[in-house]
Amino acid sequence: MPSPDPLPRPDACSRRRFARSIRLLALFALAVAIVAVLLVSAVDTRWHPHMVIATGVGIFLTVLLGGGLTLLGLMSSSSGHDASVHHFDPETKE
Repeated sequence: MPSPDPLPRPDACSRRRFARSIRLLALFALAVAIVAVLLVSAVDTRWHPHMVIATGVGIFLTVLLGGGLTLLGLMSSSSGHDASVHHFDPETKE
């Protein structure tokens, strides 16, 4: 039985690019959360701290989750991890 090919290891350049992308995504999510909090505060004249905190945290985590999953998909396709799946034959399991 043939052994599967080892997964390619990410090089230092890929890790730096991923870390930089995550930092930029976190800054973008923070900016979107701040804008959302400002909009909610401007519309409602009664300022409720719990509502503002929940809005900010919810928007931040939602943007971070969506962007992070998209980033992982893009990084996976550009790293070569998806190439071995393309050649898989379910009939012979090779």
